[in-house]
Amino acid sequence: MANFVWQQQVPNSLESSHPRERIRSLVWKIAIATLLLMAVGSATRVMNAGLACPDWPFCYGQLVPKQQMNFQVFLEWFHRLDAAAIGLMAIALAGLSWWDRQYLPKWLPWASTFALGLIIFQGILGGLTVTELLRFDIVTAHLGTALLFFTTSLVIGATLMPYQGTGAAQKLTGVGFGAAILVYLQCLLGGLVASRWALHQCLESSQLCAVMNSHIVGVIPPTLATLILVGIAWRTPALHPLLRQLANIAGGLLVLQVLLGVATFWLHLQVEPLTVAHHTVGATLLGTLVAFTVLTLRDRPLEKESA
Repeated sequence: MANFVWQQQVPNSLESSHPRERIRSLVWKIAIATLLLMAVGSATRVMNAGLACPDWPFCYGQLVPKQQMNFQVFLEWFHRLDAAAIGLMAIALAGLSWWDRQYLPKWLPWASTFALGLIIFQGILGGLTVTELLRFDIVTAHLGTALLFFTTSLVIGATLMPYQGTGAAQKLTGVGFGAAILVYLQCLLGGLVASRWALHQCLESSQLCAVMNSHIVGVIPPTLATLILVGIAWRTPALHPLLRQLANIAGGLLVLQVLLGVATFWLHLQVEPLTVAHHTVGATLLGTLVAFTVLTLRDRPLEKESA
């Protein structure tokens, strides 16, 4: 209702300067930067560059290690640079949300503060991954927190965007939420496989095969849940076009993710871009399901929302 009333009251010429629009624009930038950060982090791991900068938060005691710079050092350095930029944007998000709180939904300052807390915790974990020499549980927690921050940004952005539903998507909320949770857990399993090099050890010495097999078997629940979501979306004629598009994107990403996973397995992680793409597509699928679920929660016909 607030979205509809706000759109009616604020002239189009003022929309771009309204605090709600500024916050929404900033949140989408944060989400994109976070997806890039996770992709670079994945590249850093598969290229064995996680300890290319042996100290933290600087790299060889410098902001820019020009003398030591090579591809591995650049990956780790750029990963930290992107993380620092996201941290600054998260501070700006929280600050603007509290400063303009009288013009914004009451939940927004608290949500932005939660996001800021996540990025601070993420920074601590990032430092520990270096000081603890890439300990697998810290690396996995690092990924899990990044995904949680990413989804939090998307929840805020999808809640703030203008949207008028048809009232036909309420039955999809539970399916979307369940699929998102399952994909998140599968991403964590994938992070555990990567941080423990489980595939390599399973193929070479039969060690950690249980971890690897858990990830392989674990693909079944999120796959089924996503396919059910896509199937219901196709069978709902009155579904909002944006929701239908998101469902189709989720289905396409699922197929691509499975193909990338199979290729990564059969090629024994020897093609680094495939591994990075596998991780990035998984995060993108999670984000798509989260955005879909948030919009289904907002899916109300006009007459009900304005009543």
